Amino acid sequence: MNRIDQAFQGDQKLLSIYFSAGHPELEDTVPILRALQDCGVDMVEIGLPFSDPLADGPTIQQSSTRALANGMTTEKLFQQLENIREEIHIPLILMGYFNPMMQYGVERFCQKCQAIGIDGLIIPDLPVNLYHEEYKTLFDQYNLYNMFLITPQTSEERIRYIDRVSSGFIYMVSSASVTGAQQNFGDAQGDYFKRIGSMQLQTPQVVGFGISNAETYRAATQHSRGAIIGSAFIKFLEKNGIAAIADFILSIRKTID
Repeated sequence: MNRIDQAFQGDQKLLSIYFSAGHPELEDTVPILRALQDCGVDMVEIGLPFSDPLADGPTIQQSSTRALANGMTTEKLFQQLENIREEIHIPLILMGYFNPMMQYGVERFCQKCQAIGIDGLIIPDLPVNLYHEEYKTLFDQYNLYNMFLITPQTSEERIRYIDRVSSGFIYMVSSASVTGAQQNFGDAQGDYFKRIGSMQLQTPQVVGFGISNAETYRAATQHSRGAIIGSAFIKFLEKNGIAAIADFILSIRKTID
């Protein structure tokens, strides 16, 4: 069974953390993974830095730029993760744009992901119909789940299509804007969470974009199975360092669990 499916067994609300590989320092990738697993994070999304990250807000863009300046590349990330499954057992997802994967070679990229134990991919600029028609068979061959994003503007027809052809979970973007931390969610976002929750989709939903504290985590998981935190974690990491990661996770979950 894919580790992502294992994470969704039971009724607990999941916490997934996103960070850019090679940030703040080039060799921080594995130490961050260790710290996140040690403090009970359920899944981790490792960002593959890209020079033109259109869907990302300024915090993630800046972390990606710094990682690239540090020397992070696709090959370097694979080298860092080569023996990761000797110590990291939670689901690991690579999140990045399709262009670097195409430059690397899509099948070669999938082969490397399977070899090091990556469980799935999130590729914001890969259209679901193109994935379904041209790449799903390849991803399935290498046991890689591919998760797609939906927004408040995504039609019900498209959501149900994504539900049919994807695996793992549906990444439920909290708003139509780029990524970034928020202090709370408004009524429109609450209504959106309820609407998707009422669709009874077969694929679990996890909310991302705008989650920064216990309050937004609670709101995001009221009608979904989990939440993803990126920008707020990256800001905390830059200010406080790897040694303080447990403090951040505790601040998110202290009033929830």
